[in-house]
Amino acid sequence: MGIQKDRVRFNVGGRIFETTATTLANAGRNSMFGAMFDEDWNLQSDNSNEYFIDRNPDCFAVLLDLLRTQELHIPANMSEKLLYREALYYGLLDHVRSAKWGPFDGNRLWLSGTVAGQAPGDGTAIRAGPDGGCCVAHGCMVHVYDWMLDEHPPINLDYQRVNDVGWVDSENIVISVCERLGRGDGGMGLFSSSNGELRYKFQVNHENQVKSFTAGALCFGSDYKIFSSCKGRSNEYGVGVWDQITGKQTDFFYEPPGWSLGDADKLQWLQGSNCLLVATLFPRKDNCYISLLDLREKKMVWSWSDIGAPVTVDEKRVRDAIAMEESNSICVVNEYEDLGFIDLRSSGGSVRWSSRSRLMKGKMPDEPCYPKLALHEGQLFSSMNDSISVFCGPDWVLTSRLRRSYGGSICDFSIGDGVAAILSRFRKFRDTSDRVLKIVLYRVGSLQR
Repeated sequence: MGIQKDRVRFNVGGRIFETTATTLANAGRNSMFGAMFDEDWNLQSDNSNEYFIDRNPDCFAVLLDLLRTQELHIPANMSEKLLYREALYYGLLDHVRSAKWGPFDGNRLWLSGTVAGQAPGDGTAIRAGPDGGCCVAHGCMVHVYDWMLDEHPPINLDYQRVNDVGWVDSENIVISVCERLGRGDGGMGLFSSSNGELRYKFQVNHENQVKSFTAGALCFGSDYKIFSSCKGRSNEYGVGVWDQITGKQTDFFYEPPGWSLGDADKLQWLQGSNCLLVATLFPRKDNCYISLLDLREKKMVWSWSDIGAPVTVDEKRVRDAIAMEESNSICVVNEYEDLGFIDLRSSGGSVRWSSRSRLMKGKMPDEPCYPKLALHEGQLFSSMNDSISVFCGPDWVLTSRLRRSYGGSICDFSIGDGVAAILSRFRKFRDTSDRVLKIVLYRVGSLQR
């Protein structure tokens, strides 16, 4: 880069700061300081001796030091929320988060914050956001939180039960809901994460007619595609595909006879093979169906089901599944948190269960939750009741475990941008059986177990 070494002078709230163009360039092109450079990273001058910024000078000093040293030092008398607000103004929030927590590592997680809700029962889903926050679906409501766990205006779906929710980006979320008979609604919508405003609805077209439908599991693929399992009242059973930008339906993979796609519990886009994993699991169905769809060729290229397989005491039904492209396998988990692996190089093969992964000992809790799986940066995560286990390496060795969810049994969890978001249920009072939901965020920090 042809960066000039000229000194730059700022007047921030009446205090004078001097730095160099090189230091300012560390802020990156998408920051306020990046806009001060031309295409060749030469500082653009307006012939003034200094730049005046009417902002907090104490926070500016901390942020300027971050650009100089790549280290974040927050004075004890400074409000972190004030610093984060100022970092957002300058476009440096990602720098602050990176310096504060570093790369995500499931073996170095520490409790970042919790929010206790008032909603009874189980939550439908929690999804970690691209900005370090999260959103939680429960009943007909979706609650959105930023990375400091400050809640945005909730999204009320007018008594339509939410099935899934996902982040398009930090400003937009997609929500899938059940169809209400006689109303002609249901399906999916794109909402603002900051104010809950409905931006547009996604529609299913069948035989050149717009149909109402129930949208289920969601996932996001390459080329700005959105995938959702779909159930309609005619023949609209399968997986729909929409364009994130236009909101228009671009494809539909119809459910073949004897298989299950419209009731899918999980969708996962596989970037390397350009295929979609579709998993319909027990107890939604009596049997488990896992398949890979090639939407370009309009065919199912791989499939597995437990139909006809004996169910032994040690090998209960598959509760969750996740594809791992690097090892050409699909990892599954049963209710004992036994990990199993299915080879993607052959269809209809058996599950190779790994007894080393079994962590549950003794009596099961009164209200156990089904285990869930997540894969992030080469680490495998598995939830079981009130804990999350982390597996690493080619043999998926257990390396650490979050032994308490600081809430209770884990309903769902999600790994996102520098954060592990957990949705748990816990007993509000010791002398009652009533359960309420609790949001727990973990971030990278000192090792705490």
